[in-house]
Amino acid sequence: MNQEEFMQKLAAIKVCPVVVIDDAEDAVPLARALEAGGLPMAEVTFRTEAAAESIARIAREVPGVIVGAGTVLDREQCARAIDAGAQFIVAPSFSDEVAQYAIGHGVAYCPGTCTPTDIANALRYNLPMVKFFPAEAYGGLKTIKALASVFPQLKFMPTGGVNPQNVNDYLAFDKIISVGGTWVCKKDLVRAKDWDGISRACHEAYELTH
Repeated sequence: MNQEEFMQKLAAIKVCPVVVIDDAEDAVPLARALEAGGLPMAEVTFRTEAAAESIARIAREVPGVIVGAGTVLDREQCARAIDAGAQFIVAPSFSDEVAQYAIGHGVAYCPGTCTPTDIANALRYNLPMVKFFPAEAYGGLKTIKALASVFPQLKFMPTGGVNPQNVNDYLAFDKIISVGGTWVCKKDLVRAKDWDGISRACHEAYELTH
């Protein structure tokens, strides 16, 4: 999935579920729960051994869900994620080697930024959007608005501290394309295999933001 397609999907969904999967057996039922809840997208964080296999299973068995990799820190992780079927790459930081690999393979890349220097690095690759992370810890919407005044061509995806209480404050700003939704797929729900609970959380987030 190229950058333009990814951005179109993000703009439509508004909340991108960020998920941590410890057991690849949970990947397919989790993806189906996201889809049933109206948020057919999964940013599978590359923090666990099960990440690549989970992406592969979702890509193969739940085609209605757009699956990507999060917390991608280096070229090796990026390659593994794309080989597994990741349709987009998200990171907490900017990396030249990840940018080169993802863009070179026609896969959307959304690097993490929180300073003007981070953003300037991303712009060297003509990236039209960046992740703002950790959003609330770095000043939230106030900081994004300040950055957007200097980089008016950019769209932002704030992640970290976004929740049901402040999500619409973020989305009301036209430079924000979507938010990272860590709250819609909490670890305790995944561990409990509470797929209905995850679907409800996704549905509530969808209803809140649309």
